[in-house]
Amino acid sequence: MDEALRAVENSLDRPSAARVYDYFLGGTTNYAIDREFAQKIRRRLPMIGEYMKTSRQFLGRAVRECARLGVTQYVDIGSGLPTVGNVHDVADATRPQKDTRVVYVDNEPVALAHSRLLLAGTADPARHVAIAADFMQPEDLWERVLDTGMIDVRQPVALVINAVLHFIKDADDPDSRIGYFRSRVAPGSLLVLSQMTNENPRSDEERQALADLVDYYESTTNPGQLRTTAEFARFFGDWELLAPGLVYAPAWHPDRATLFKKVPSESRVIGGVARKP
Repeated sequence: MDEALRAVENSLDRPSAARVYDYFLGGTTNYAIDREFAQKIRRRLPMIGEYMKTSRQFLGRAVRECARLGVTQYVDIGSGLPTVGNVHDVADATRPQKDTRVVYVDNEPVALAHSRLLLAGTADPARHVAIAADFMQPEDLWERVLDTGMIDVRQPVALVINAVLHFIKDADDPDSRIGYFRSRVAPGSLLVLSQMTNENPRSDEERQALADLVDYYESTTNPGQLRTTAEFARFFGDWELLAPGLVYAPAWHPDRATLFKKVPSESRVIGGVARKP
């Protein structure tokens, strides 16, 4: 635990995307440097907080659907900080028999440190664990996932990569990484993906604001890029998209709490869930 605290203390020279996300979700695991950065991007893109909440809401609805379909194993890659609506919270609420197992994976020392600190008080260590591994090193990541003993690859797994891919540039070849993970899991497994999009801006001003957002994140621990629906669809490979397909996130099984439900395209978030044949 002392090592985790030291990792947090040594991470405060730059904003952390995970902590900025936590701030916009209303969490408390963030610091002045993160809040200052959040306010900077909010001044340029006033709805950024709502976009991030939309990503988190999509995660909750997607996990709920995975649990409803009977999936009891989850690997949350790029999980960031435990905050509002964690995968294990949603899955357990959907399956009261409490038979779900979750492996949270992140490569940021600060995110992992916070995860271990917070999960220690909110999760079941026999079923929920946070590990250090890097999306960019899929073979090593998967080996570490299996080393936890939580995942039975003979049974369907829900692979969750939510609000992560906009932090992976095409030049870094996310396609082969996701392809590797898709190849590791059993038929019937599900893939949950979402990211921010620069598609259909309402004006040239908003188009520029979205471009500025990408530039701002170059100064954080997580630079990246936005994608259109067509550019994003390839990450599902040949898996079958569940209804309603790859859509703006608020259009994916909306509930009463869903932001942007009336005009989903204003959310600037796309997402979908696909099943392995």
